Amino acid sequence: MESSSNHGGIKLLLAAEHEAQQIVNAARTAKMARLKQAKEEAETEVAEHKASTEHGFQRKLEETSGDSGANVTRLEQETDAKIEQLKNEASRISRDVVDMLLKHVTTVKN
Repeated sequence: MESSSNHGGIKLLLAAEHEAQQIVNAARTAKMARLKQAKEEAETEVAEHKASTEHGFQRKLEETSGDSGANVTRLEQETDAKIEQLKNEASRISRDVVDMLLKHVTTVKN
């Protein structure tokens, strides 16, 4: 009789081992599915962020490119104003510079 109870105990242990293996396999499958889902979600987020960043870049590019005519006009005005300022400054001090040069050229040192 002991033999049949040992045999029954072995069957019980094998069944428990089989059940445990199924639980482990199910957990492994669930883990792999979750990892795959997480990877897909991350790829989606990265794609959305990339698209958003690209959209912002394109918008900035359009804003600056669209104003290139205005920028050229502004720069021309600033350049003209600076040239006029330099001409005024040169005409203001040109007589002093000529006098200083004549003084140094005509002065003889022994």
